[in-house]
Formats: sequence, structure tokens, C-alpha cells
Amino acid sequence: MTNEPLVTVVIPTYNHATMLRRALDSVVQQTYQNWNAVVINNFSTDNTIEVVNGFKDSRITCINFKNNGVIAASRNEGIDLATGSFVAFLDSDDTWTADKLEKCVAVLNLGADLVCHAEFWIDENGKSRLVKYGPKSRATRDQLIYNGNRISTSATVVRTSLLKEAKGFDTSPELISTEDYDLWIRLAEISNRFEFIDEPLGEYHRHDTNVSSNIEKHLHAELALLTKHFATDSSFPYRLRQLRRKAQAQYGAGRSLQRTNKHLLALKKYMRSLFMWPFSIRLYAAIALSIIGLISPKTK
Repeated sequence: MTNEPLVTVVIPTYNHATMLRRALDSVVQQTYQNWNAVVINNFSTDNTIEVVNGFKDSRITCINFKNNGVIAASRNEGIDLATGSFVAFLDSDDTWTADKLEKCVAVLNLGADLVCHAEFWIDENGKSRLVKYGPKSRATRDQLIYNGNRISTSATVVRTSLLKEAKGFDTSPELISTEDYDLWIRLAEISNRFEFIDEPLGEYHRHDTNVSSNIEKHLHAELALLTKHFATDSSFPYRLRQLRRKAQAQYGAGRSLQRTNKHLLALKKYMRSLFMWPFSIRLYAAIALSIIGLISPKTK
């Protein structure tokens, strides 16, 4: 019998059978073997059940659960079913390196409550870029709210007791696509024992079915999250920081639009950001690039 703590892997899925097979393969191949995995299946209409059963591994179970379009509800179901000391989140279109759990558990065993590692972001064309999270100094409650999210769901392992103390993810529809960001903020209100690994131990696959690709919807969710957490910070210095943070959200949406060559839409976001907080040098550079993109003969 192993003395290593059990890790429960929570995998929400819907009609991702092929990608789910790849995700589960990366779990089965872990060098750290004391894990169980719960696939929270939103009544997929593809061969998801067949894929899960095909592994013939008693550590993997599949639960049918209707989440009504709120993935946070599926993740909460997984947390409720977790029997491990730690919960590792893995979206069904993402993967881990074979040593992910081994290296994360080693950090957690030293007293951390949450550990998040770097990962490669892979786009629909197969291009990848390394993304690092943290550092620890940027993962406090205030830093997360006022300077942005520094943690990624499929790259994170959390102490189960902490997740349950925080009551899991907020399932409010207005927070869809930012429910993970909201959870990290609330966990940081309880614990400051967050650690980060700069080594990439997974891949986050970006494609058209990712909620985050819907830039406008994500912006509204981010603004709803900020409104929720700003409510407890009412002093004048905080109000200035809140205005700056809302401007950052508009700027971020503009950058995402600009990367997809939607220069006019990007410019509108930049102008909103400028109206809120005209003190950012990078904003003026972004506005200039959008104008160039609009007048360029190559722009479609």
C-alpha cells in the first residue's frame, strides 16, 4: 500500500471523445500512480462512454451529469466526489507531461495548498508558445483582482480541503469563462500558500470551441467578476485601482481582437480603455497599430 497521497483528477467533458482519449492517456502515463480520475460527462452524444470504458482502468470512473452549459457545475460535482487529498483539474482537450503529478505533489507535500505549473499553449494550427504563471507575489488576493489572473486550471493542483472550504466554483451564469479566476481569488483569501513551477508540465489546446475564444462574452464575464470582488473594496484608493483594472480588461479584449485582425473592434475597446485610464503608454501603441491595420491595403 502506497504512502503517497491520493490525487483525484477532475475532467469535465462534452462531445470531446477524441481529445478526451488523449487527455486520459496523459493521466494513465503519469509516473505518479496514486491517482483516481472522475470524468464528468455532460451527457455527450458522441462515443465518450466508449472511450472511457476502453481504458479498462479501475481508477477511472465516468459520471453523467447535466451542467446546463455551466462547466463550473461539472467541476463542483468532481470536487464533491473527490476522495483524494488533492484535486488536479484537467480539461478534456488538454494534456499533461508524464511527470506532472509527481512534481506537483512534491511541492504540495512541502506545505503548499495550491501549485500551478507552466504550460505550452497550442493553437488550432499547431503553433505553440510557452506560458508561465505566477509568480507567488502576483497571486495574492489583491494582486489577482487588480493585476489579472496568474493561474491556469489544467495546470493547477489544489488541496481538497481548501476547495471545499471555499465551496468550489461559483456557478453564476454571468461568470462563465472566468469561474476559475474567481475561485483563485477566493482561495487566496483563505490561504497564501500558493507555489509555482516554471517548468512546462502540460499543454493547453486553444481552438474555436474554447469559451475564451468568444472575446466579447469573456470580457463581460471578466467585468462581472470584477464587480463582484470590487464590492468589498470601497475606499478612494481602491476606486482608482478599480477604474484602472476595468480599463485593463478593455485593453485585453482589444488585444485579443487585434490578434484576429478585427482592428475596428479592437480600436473601440482601446478607446473605452483610454476614456477610463489614459495613463498607459502601451495603450497608445496599440491604438496606433489598430489604425495602421485599418488603413493597410492588406487588411481584409
